[in-house]
Amino acid sequence: MTAVVILPGLDGTTSLLEEFCSAVAERGVPAHAIAYPRDRPLGYNELEPLARAQLPSSRPFVLLGESFSGPLAIRIAAAPPPGLVGLVLSTTFARAPVRGISALAPLVRFAPARPPMPLLSWALLGAWATPHLQAQLAAALQSVTPAVLRLRAAAAMCVDVSELLGRIRVPVLQLTANNDRLLAASASAELAKSLPSCQTIALLGPHLLLQTATQQSAQAVAAFALGLGPNNSSKPTPLRGAA
Repeated sequence: MTAVVILPGLDGTTSLLEEFCSAVAERGVPAHAIAYPRDRPLGYNELEPLARAQLPSSRPFVLLGESFSGPLAIRIAAAPPPGLVGLVLSTTFARAPVRGISALAPLVRFAPARPPMPLLSWALLGAWATPHLQAQLAAALQSVTPAVLRLRAAAAMCVDVSELLGRIRVPVLQLTANNDRLLAASASAELAKSLPSCQTIALLGPHLLLQTATQQSAQAVAAFALGLGPNNSSKPTPLRGAA
């Protein structure tokens, strides 16, 4: 059976993805997230071999890259390991998500050790913020050292894996959030344009889509995975999005 393996957002933990993994599993698709080191400042180059080493070796799987991890998932899919049958990109990007932001990357080291929760909540959760989600987000970020978060943020501001998109041969599902306050719309448009096998589903929600539109996201991802097999590289049956 095809499984779903998730590469997490900037926090790099699995705690924010537990409910989503359960929702996918309830639909008949095993799902789990890979955690990144919480105390080692590693960029995309260093995280890639760590992620590859934790991918399934004896079963077909779909790789899901969330937010920060989208470029990492693209790198892996461009040089696919055995068993990779599909790619999901959730509220993510192939290059720096805001035009010109790479010039500000050196200034990240001066950012507050812990950005204020009201700002994070506004950018990541928006109108979907609840005390429970805010507490989960705060706990996940506080479990990671500030140096690690700063390096990952700087890496995301400078990344550009757009030239790798043409090498991806597996079917791709892109999940976008209609109320994403963090990513420019051009980020998802570039992915859709550059990936011929890409199907885009827009869901109602903020940047942290898997945490706020959990059931809708899980339904889309599970249906995508169930439509794929180890030897199926064709475009899956279209899914209906929710606007």
